[in-house]
Amino acid sequence: MTANGWLQIAIFLALVLAVTKPLGIFMACVFSREHTFLDLVLRPVERLLYRLTGVDEDHEMRWTEYAFAMLLFSVVSMVVLYVQQRVQGFLPLNPQKLGAVPPDLAFNTAASFTTNTNWQAYVPETTMSYLTQMAGLAYHNFASAAVGIALAIAFIRGIARREKDTIGNFWVDLVRCSLWVLLPACLLGALLLVWQGVPQNLKPYDTVKLVEPQQVSAPGPDGKVVNQIVTDQVIAQGPVASQEIIKEWGTNGGGFFNANSAHPFENPTPLSNFIEMFCIFAISAGLTYTLGRMTGSPKHGWAVWAAMAILFLAGVSTAYWAEARGNPLLAGVDQHASALQAGGNMEGKEVRFGIANSVLFATATTDASCGAVNGMHDSFTPLGGLVPLVNIMLGEVIFGGVGAGLYGILIFVILSVFIAGLMVGRTAEYLGKKIEAYDVKMAMLAILIFPLTILVLAGISSIYGFGTSSIANPGPHGLSEILYAFTSGTGNNGSAFAGLNANTHWYNTTIGLSTLIGRFFIIIPMLAIAGNLARKKYVPPSLGTFPVTTPLFTVLLTGVIIIVGALTFFPALSLGPILEHLLMGAGKAF
Repeated sequence: MTANGWLQIAIFLALVLAVTKPLGIFMACVFSREHTFLDLVLRPVERLLYRLTGVDEDHEMRWTEYAFAMLLFSVVSMVVLYVQQRVQGFLPLNPQKLGAVPPDLAFNTAASFTTNTNWQAYVPETTMSYLTQMAGLAYHNFASAAVGIALAIAFIRGIARREKDTIGNFWVDLVRCSLWVLLPACLLGALLLVWQGVPQNLKPYDTVKLVEPQQVSAPGPDGKVVNQIVTDQVIAQGPVASQEIIKEWGTNGGGFFNANSAHPFENPTPLSNFIEMFCIFAISAGLTYTLGRMTGSPKHGWAVWAAMAILFLAGVSTAYWAEARGNPLLAGVDQHASALQAGGNMEGKEVRFGIANSVLFATATTDASCGAVNGMHDSFTPLGGLVPLVNIMLGEVIFGGVGAGLYGILIFVILSVFIAGLMVGRTAEYLGKKIEAYDVKMAMLAILIFPLTILVLAGISSIYGFGTSSIANPGPHGLSEILYAFTSGTGNNGSAFAGLNANTHWYNTTIGLSTLIGRFFIIIPMLAIAGNLARKKYVPPSLGTFPVTTPLFTVLLTGVIIIVGALTFFPALSLGPILEHLLMGAGKAF
């Protein structure tokens, strides 16, 4: 570990802190229908959209109607993307003449991008046409992010409103989020990335001559390995910048290239790397202040932000220490950082970014439900790889994905104040609302469906050949690869541990299903809680009310998140990365 590395981490968190309040105020104004500086340009566009679609912007929805509208929008969007992939060979903007995507892979991709997971079991530059990338995948990057933010705002309204049956209008929230929050920032961000060297064009791929021809081995028509001399290289390009910025700003994660943000065309410079990391956290951090402002308790928003920051710092510190100390199996090799070498475990990391920025990116992308990567998590040390895995297992509530992180941590808030109420022997209260049995049941349903899906599917995959045949490593590391895949899918993260061939019928189907379960089976209970809270009367605080604006609340919330995660996942982690770490210390690798 170096002072420079810690300084970069500190600057990153300080910038996230600095943007939290102004962005939070802006989003509160947007969704409260207050005036913003963008209204002059965007308000006419919004009215036109409502007129064309027949949406009554003054109509308020109960939580059931809100949920139905969200599900209808998601189902239609998913079907359209599936069909688009299946017929892309007949559609324009396909200079490489790429054919139809296989059915199971098309289902996996459609489910993944609809749920803001963006899991990719394929090589994008050789599978998806420009039209599919732009009108299919990039569209879902906007739409799924807007849905997540809209749901978080609906939950906040449920907390803030008193004796009302409605929590807003899904279509209005979706439109305002897309026009005010996502599009302007992405227009500016795409230009910044183009300035840094990210391509943005519709040209066919270029073929260039290699400076030195290379000999490669590949299976021939008869299955036997044949040595070939390669003299040419195809350089993929396309509308990269526009997809790259929404990939991070909307915490989507699906890359234009297979190497994702480790590819020099997606992430060419240290500045572009910092911009992308900042974008991953910005909206999610801002939503904590939006929570405080819309509920009339800014201190509560900061208490939630503090809990997220504590968990973030714990994760990034652990991962940085694990990667900077290097690999103890490389006995006699100098792994200390110096002016001549980066030091530590540089396997799977871009030399442009080094260990500190690779660890920071890995931590941020799994704290949020982003899934973009600038290094290979499979190449991290066991404890270094444990951190991204645990970040997702905790529910990605450490800032979290846009919207999803906030309503995820609010479910833990409900559970925390309920536990606090049990401690003093009285009905729990949260910002003037009594937390009753129905609210706790819905919260526990949302919390339990997550580990149930992960552990059942990972367990089946680890004992049958259709699952184990895809792993690249035996032993605990192979289990970590399987566990990470289903954790990433169910957690709507989308990052891969790598080392696992997920483009099989089994993994495409089950991971696709897990993304749908992880998204919608948590959203429905969450909206049910929001609707129930909105109908309740306001209860003035008393001496027995547990304050949710203090450091004690932050500590309790942090503790509940960690304890729930440990109780559900520690046995599986003990058989995976923890066992691998102990065996590595004993001199054994996998």
